[in-house]
Amino acid sequence: MRNGDDLEGFDGEASSASMISAASSPYQPTTEPVSQRRGLGGLRCDLDYLRGTLGRLKLAEVLLALTAFICIETIMECSPCEGLYFFEFVSCSALVVTGALLILFSLSLHTRIPQINWNLTDLVNTGLSTFFFFIASVVLAALNHKTGAEIAAVVFGFLATLVFAVNAAVAVQRWRLGRRQQSRPSSEYVRARSESREVVHRPEIQRLDA
Repeated sequence: MRNGDDLEGFDGEASSASMISAASSPYQPTTEPVSQRRGLGGLRCDLDYLRGTLGRLKLAEVLLALTAFICIETIMECSPCEGLYFFEFVSCSALVVTGALLILFSLSLHTRIPQINWNLTDLVNTGLSTFFFFIASVVLAALNHKTGAEIAAVVFGFLATLVFAVNAAVAVQRWRLGRRQQSRPSSEYVRARSESREVVHRPEIQRLDA
């Protein structure tokens, strides 16, 4: 029979062996947070953006552009058709571009491409959409045949123009704020350099510091 010392030694060897086998095992318990493993390929929906001003404006723009495009597509006859074709092109283009930006911003995909100035991109899109939606709505209102689909398309076109204009104003503010934040570190750096040069060229300041 083994005495107590032999049993303690055997238990110590068994525990150390189990620790070694656990360390060498490829199936280690993970400490990764559960929230980081959720989602599809690391994508997550930014609910704060969708609930904010820009998110709501983008949703309204997509819905209005889609409704205007559907209304213009229900028209079967036209003469002349230039105004209808131009309105169709503007509404479809605004729907595609604004919808793509909505997906990028709501899923935070734009943060993976920091080389692009997204505030300026949004400003250009909303500005052009405002201008062309207004022109297309005016042309369609002047050349339409007073049918229900044409009148509805004109109404939704002017509503889309209004929403795009509000979004453009907000985008201008964000773009100016971004430029100020970018220029502030450079101005502080220039001021620090100028102060250091003044210290170098004024030896009396150096003597006082010494």
